[in-house]
Amino acid sequence: MPLSDSALHTLEERFPAFARLSSALRRRIAAEAQYYAHPAGKVVFDEHTPCRGLPLILAGSLRVFQRGANGREVELYRVKAGESCMLSLACLLGEVSYTATAVAEAPLEMVRLPPEAFAVLLDESPEFRRHVFAEFGARLGALLQLVEAVVFRQLDQRLAARLLARGGEPLKVTHQMLADELGSVREIVSRLLRSFEERGWIELARERIVIRDRAALARLAGDD
Repeated sequence: MPLSDSALHTLEERFPAFARLSSALRRRIAAEAQYYAHPAGKVVFDEHTPCRGLPLILAGSLRVFQRGANGREVELYRVKAGESCMLSLACLLGEVSYTATAVAEAPLEMVRLPPEAFAVLLDESPEFRRHVFAEFGARLGALLQLVEAVVFRQLDQRLAARLLARGGEPLKVTHQMLADELGSVREIVSRLLRSFEERGWIELARERIVIRDRAALARLAGDD
């Protein structure tokens, strides 16, 4: 739907670069950008599809992942409120299709900046240009850390780190969700979780995990 005054105000709060645009550019964004409210589980973009614009997250979060030929998934990153999607940036800059899938993790509010408006802002707004490359640099660093974790760290270490990184207590997560995030299979993750429980580090319940010994998990993860 078209961008309302309220959505434009939220956009400028979440992304200060937009608040510093000229009046002409602000009018263009208000006229061309689109507001979306997606339920949890909604596919926002899919692999091998053209990029229709830059998603700017106002509320909720977006999970970006790749799915292999065997059906296994590897999470690349999450996009939270106040962040934009690095893969969309890369697709817009390179004029190529998506190489991964993005799904709303929770009820999601976002603004999609169309390619034409994106190109104009990139050309005419130094503030927006700085935002784009700062976001790109931060995400690239996170992806390099992911590559390092996948290549050099054992699955039990990565699982311990993932449990510690998740917010909330208790953790509302299924074994399958953790397996998808780690690019593994549920059976192996379940076996490791039961091992953690036997050592007294966690307590398992239905779609819930309670951390009992954060220090032990941190030692395994190499974060102590």
